[in-house]
Amino acid sequence: MPVRPSPDAAPPLRAWQRKALVEYLRRRSDDFLAVATPGAGKTTFALRIAAELLADGTVDSVTVVAPTEHLKTQWAQAAARVGIQLDANFRNSDVHTSADFHGVAITYAQVGMDPGVHRRRVMTRSSLVVLDEVHHAGDAKTWGDGVRTAFGPAVRRLALTGTPFRSDDNPIPFVRYERGGDGLLRSAADSTYGYSDALADGVVRPVMFLAYSGEARWRTSAGDELAVRLGEPLTKDLTAQAWRTALDPRGEWMPQVLRAADNRLRVLRAGGMTDAGGLVIATDQNAARSYAKLLHTITGEAPTVVLSDDDGASARIAEFAESDARWLIAVRMVSEGVDIPRLAVGVYATSASTPLFFAQAIGRFVRARRPGETANVFLPSVTPLLELASAMEAERDHVLGAPKKDGWDDDALAEAQRAEDAAGELERGVEHLSATAELDQVIYDGTSFGTPIAAGTPEEEEFLGLPGLLTPDQVQTLLSKRQAEQLARQKSHSPSTPPPPSGPNRDMTTAERRVTLRRQLNALVGAEHNRTGKPHGQIHAALRRSCGGPPSAQATVEQLEERIATIQSW
Repeated sequence: MPVRPSPDAAPPLRAWQRKALVEYLRRRSDDFLAVATPGAGKTTFALRIAAELLADGTVDSVTVVAPTEHLKTQWAQAAARVGIQLDANFRNSDVHTSADFHGVAITYAQVGMDPGVHRRRVMTRSSLVVLDEVHHAGDAKTWGDGVRTAFGPAVRRLALTGTPFRSDDNPIPFVRYERGGDGLLRSAADSTYGYSDALADGVVRPVMFLAYSGEARWRTSAGDELAVRLGEPLTKDLTAQAWRTALDPRGEWMPQVLRAADNRLRVLRAGGMTDAGGLVIATDQNAARSYAKLLHTITGEAPTVVLSDDDGASARIAEFAESDARWLIAVRMVSEGVDIPRLAVGVYATSASTPLFFAQAIGRFVRARRPGETANVFLPSVTPLLELASAMEAERDHVLGAPKKDGWDDDALAEAQRAEDAAGELERGVEHLSATAELDQVIYDGTSFGTPIAAGTPEEEEFLGLPGLLTPDQVQTLLSKRQAEQLARQKSHSPSTPPPPSGPNRDMTTAERRVTLRRQLNALVGAEHNRTGKPHGQIHAALRRSCGGPPSAQATVEQLEERIATIQSW
């Protein structure tokens, strides 16, 4: 048996960790749920508890259960730094681990495959079981049943999560639920440290979302050609298809957004975050490879690509984390728990839109290292993502039996996305024609700034060129200043009456007039959003109710002019 670790060897605790530790030691209960925002230090907190319980003889063994192979390796490395030796190579067939270790680090999948092995282990030696990102125990019935079977006899169970909410009605094992006044059961945490608390304490970075819209064109299997604008009120089907068209690496949207993201990364590196890194989260492996080629062309440097959760993936992620390399591209495995503190720029290039996945993905960029660092995430300007970006500080518990809000059902959306991926583009017969990018708005602290501007313009550079190290108040001030300058320029160049038939506008085609009018309308909608706080989609819908006609992507020149006059009258 290795030497019992000393709690004094652990790093100093933050205020929330000290408070939670005191609460844990005071209760000394079998189960404890700690909810803390990504980047707050849940691993450090759990290892301190493990060291305390090993040192006083409450437990003789520690088992850490993590979602992925990479994360269990990460746990073992972190534990070793505080004197706790965990075997991350333990396999179910081993039955027992070497006496050199205090315990093991395993995955939920391992537990689900043979819970009896792990039940015997915790019955043989008094054990603390750490359930990392415990909501994964509800991912599959076999996992949940396996966790209950395996770790019911454990002396102590410590559950951790940064995103406790789910949309299903499967209770998470070893999580306490309490009935509220509405009769619904809600998960009850013993310690909670949310993103807003961590932001106020300087533990996490504030996030600046740069939402890109633009026109997407595709041809349906029936041969019909459609063109819509991302960010405008659209049906779910049109939104989904426009979104997929934008993310197609063969179009112009992704190269323009990747170029903008790399420019932002360069500014951060030059402005004080010299090792700042970027992460592109792709929908699938083919897209990830294509994005890698685009970034190589844009930057002249081949990015690190992680395609699956295999043996080599952990090594590539660890190497990137310790290097000075600029870009990492991954599918969905770098969305949760992976610790790369230097990540500061993200490109959300995936169709995943569940609150759970979004929160986990954004959590990769928020770990603070020093004052003034800001996370920067580039994303498509589509309603589901804009709503999630605007509600970053909202906290949700796991609620059993609640009616599902349209668009927020994690399982239904995930199933739909899996079915969509399986169908394949060729089978659907959809041909992506083109997609152009335009910086639609910047979302910061729940507020939208800016009006639509084309990618690659000096106006876009004004937003991408914000200094690398700024306090939250300075970010707010500069974004407000940029927006005021935009609106002043647009006002000086936007006549209140239609242009005369002579002059430079006399040869403008109908298509060009529609593009100009739609850009002007979207700018005015952006200004109205900033004035009233109403979502862009709600303002567009109000204009349609007032003026009639189809969505602006299909509106005529006369209809667009009427909507512009109406919103100006507001």
